Amino acid sequence: MDKLVVHGGSTIKGAINISGSKNASLPILAAAILTGEDCIIRRVPDVSDTNYMIQILSALGADVERSSGTVRITCADICDEAPYELVRRMRASICVMGPLLARKGRAVVSLPGGCVIGDRPVDLHLKGMEALGAKIEFEGGNITLTAPNGLRGAEMDLRGENGPTVLGTDNVMMAATLAEGITVIESAAAEPEVLDLANFLNAMGAKITGAGTRRIVIEGVKELKGVEHTVIPDRIEAGTFMAAAALVGEGVTLNRVNREHLKAITAAIVKSGHSVEFNEAGDSCHIIRGENLQGVDLNTAPYPGYPTDMQAQMTALLTTTPGISVIKDSIFPQRFMHCAELKRMGADIKLDHGTAIVRGVSQLSAAPVMASDLRASAALVLAGLKARGTTEISRLYHIDRGYEHIDEKLLMLGAKVERIPV
Repeated sequence: MDKLVVHGGSTIKGAINISGSKNASLPILAAAILTGEDCIIRRVPDVSDTNYMIQILSALGADVERSSGTVRITCADICDEAPYELVRRMRASICVMGPLLARKGRAVVSLPGGCVIGDRPVDLHLKGMEALGAKIEFEGGNITLTAPNGLRGAEMDLRGENGPTVLGTDNVMMAATLAEGITVIESAAAEPEVLDLANFLNAMGAKITGAGTRRIVIEGVKELKGVEHTVIPDRIEAGTFMAAAALVGEGVTLNRVNREHLKAITAAIVKSGHSVEFNEAGDSCHIIRGENLQGVDLNTAPYPGYPTDMQAQMTALLTTTPGISVIKDSIFPQRFMHCAELKRMGADIKLDHGTAIVRGVSQLSAAPVMASDLRASAALVLAGLKARGTTEISRLYHIDRGYEHIDEKLLMLGAKVERIPV
């Protein structure tokens, strides 16, 4: 187990490349189950979540090779039971359920684990599978889905209490590609990662329209073929480094980004007083720390709204931004565990029923802190860059779930960080 030591007080500048999207890679890797042919997927980030997914595919019987961000998967002969020991480590492993059910007519998946950021149920996934004709049983912590006569297209609404379900949309979309007839998903997630999966599936021979909107239509096909695909850039990694540049930057350039995917994050950072300039192609941006800063009001929302996965990092940025900022997380109201650790570093934050009220302070002070989940750990790294003194961040395995070599990228920008085995 490692910890990250962050020596605060220095600035960052220069340029880095943003990795492929973790949240797009996971369902795309799982979608390779839908064909027995080779699938080659490029720019898969080297993070523990994608490593777990690859281990799950291997355990199912897939032939998997990985080299320098490129993964080749062949699922010629696979079983239909995902192993508990691997599934429990990552919530996104639930997305093998849809393709397994469609390909094999049966899927056994353990109830998954993942971050401790409140209840993240899979009921909408099961609602979608049931609508397609699957029978569902629970036993010993496992979900068993069967469709011995195949799946049939259906109309369904996947609206959840806190908005659409991204992985639920992914799961149903994958299952429906091989279902008989037409499936219509209303209240679908419109995130770029869902569209990337749909593009991958369509390249395989699926017939999907409407991905990236709230209504997706899937016309089932008999079989899918192998393809090559390049994963979209990780908009949350990009947003995290945009926040770092706004906190302690002297001009930072991020390459391999997508301007369209970053609109809400860019708007929040610009509103707080910083400059973000994109090149004409929209695949590179330059962030300059502002001089006249101000607090902002943020409310997380499904895409194209402000992402909940960038709430913690923006909170860290706003701890030293003059004025009062109000941050409400409508998607995961309990996702404020980072605030207690930021307060240990001198932040002035009050929590009230899913809302953080942040009063900017002039200086943070280093302290030993503990990461509670993936994005909270990123927020603590940002705060450590800004703080006076040396911050030690424990439980670094959280950040390794979703950020590819974050310490190396910070070092490239001139930050003073070091990873130390504990």
